[in-house]
Amino acid sequence: MRAPGFWHGPAGLAAHLLGPLGALYAAGTARRLAQGARARVGVPVICVGNINAGGTGKTPTVIALAERLRARGVAAHAVTRGYGGTQAAPLRVRELKHRAAQVGDEALLLAAFLPTWVAIDRAAGARAAVAAGAQAIVLDDGFQNPDLAHGLSLVVVDAWRGFGNGRVIPAGPLREPVAAGLARADMLLSIGPTQAQARFAATWGDIVRLPHLTGTLEPLPTGLPLAGVKVLAFAGIGHPEKFFQTLRGLGADVLATHALADHQPLSDALMVRLLREAAMAGAQVVCTEKDAVRLSPAYRARVMTVPVRLRIDDWSALDAALDRVLSGGAAAG
Repeated sequence: MRAPGFWHGPAGLAAHLLGPLGALYAAGTARRLAQGARARVGVPVICVGNINAGGTGKTPTVIALAERLRARGVAAHAVTRGYGGTQAAPLRVRELKHRAAQVGDEALLLAAFLPTWVAIDRAAGARAAVAAGAQAIVLDDGFQNPDLAHGLSLVVVDAWRGFGNGRVIPAGPLREPVAAGLARADMLLSIGPTQAQARFAATWGDIVRLPHLTGTLEPLPTGLPLAGVKVLAFAGIGHPEKFFQTLRGLGADVLATHALADHQPLSDALMVRLLREAAMAGAQVVCTEKDAVRLSPAYRARVMTVPVRLRIDDWSALDAALDRVLSGGAAAG
């Protein structure tokens, strides 16, 4: 399912008509978050979440945090729901054993960087991680989940899109009102280039009353220069156009783009069609890391992956928060 266009424009008639349903959705989120006491598992829990539905850059943020914690000698494990997968009980994800259909594409990607657990019950997943030696939990997409207490909550937002029209689902792209979400967060991270950051500040800066970090997603060298290379690109992520713009920024000759639904299965029929189209145009098929983990082994060698990593402009505020949480200055999750 793709987001309606009016979610990211001025709040027009459709948003106003759907406003009462958005209010009900927001009330449901608030009720869920107010349920009982959150579990504590004896180690710090760092939550990476968002207020928007869909992709905002959480997965690269979890990877960046894992690398930061590893540099401190902290054994961090990721805990995630495993969206798009079928696994419910706590399970440690194994890259070579599990498929995206079982554990979700994000969990499979995270497992390449740190021990990763999928669990519908995030508290049970965190306990399993601690039993396996986790010294810290990085909770992926758990900001609206009431299972665990957070030592640190980081909300991630796409700087280009911001908080859309400011309305709650289905009137807009939000899981809860911006003010309510930011009031529970410790930090905000907006991801995007300089122009996007300026746009975000101009549109939303007045309501941001917490430490605000900025960062960009930068492509890693892949061994094959893309300048001048003819490519056919596909992406089944939150905002596919960002990936296509990245390819153009690398100098690729983007002959065709295919924006798929977020987490869309990459069926044999779809891949045969894309590969045939690319062959007829003399182009290389290219996708994101998150798409690549959904490819069957038969196609992985025929599709080029362009990975990206998060670069945070100034780590000082986040480093200080990590120092506080890891030293016990905040409640361990």
